[in-house]
Amino acid sequence: MSNTKNKGKLVVISGPSGVGKSTLLHRLFQEYPDKVSFSVSYTSRNPRNGETHGKDYYFTDTETFKKKIENNDFLEWACVHDNYYGTGKAEVEEILLSGKNCILDIDVQGADSVRNTRIPAIFLFIAPENIEVLKNRLEKRGTESQDAIERRLKNAIGEIAQKDKYDYVIINKDLDDAYRELQKYIFE
Repeated sequence: MSNTKNKGKLVVISGPSGVGKSTLLHRLFQEYPDKVSFSVSYTSRNPRNGETHGKDYYFTDTETFKKKIENNDFLEWACVHDNYYGTGKAEVEEILLSGKNCILDIDVQGADSVRNTRIPAIFLFIAPENIEVLKNRLEKRGTESQDAIERRLKNAIGEIAQKDKYDYVIINKDLDDAYRELQKYIFE
């Protein structure tokens, strides 16, 4: 990424699967379409029901993803839950230069990679009030097997343990309260 004067801010948001990141971000994008933009990530996993290529993710196969790694096309990338995820450099730069804040919804590994680039960013962690609440949310989602849920919960414990690396931690106990905090940190 170039060091030109970017008008927008880079905002990195992490948190365990099922914590409500997508719900909070959907609300943010609907309310502030002229101030924030989502950087669509690439993934090697298959789409879930209702997900759209180019809107939710750029879905690709593992071989194509690895070629993009070799070409240094990613700002960050990681292998999570046995699938690859990554953020394209060109799209992030385009959003920032447009004057909008660029929102990255990435895992803790990806956030560490962005930190290592030394690109100025705000780091936000969305946390559940406790692990039992998170388990209930994942089960209600109904998109994964019990084995996948258990793997995500195990990973969540490790992710939550890293929340102190972030500039701000938002506990998603009440969606409206969490949303107000999110707005404050992004637009302050």
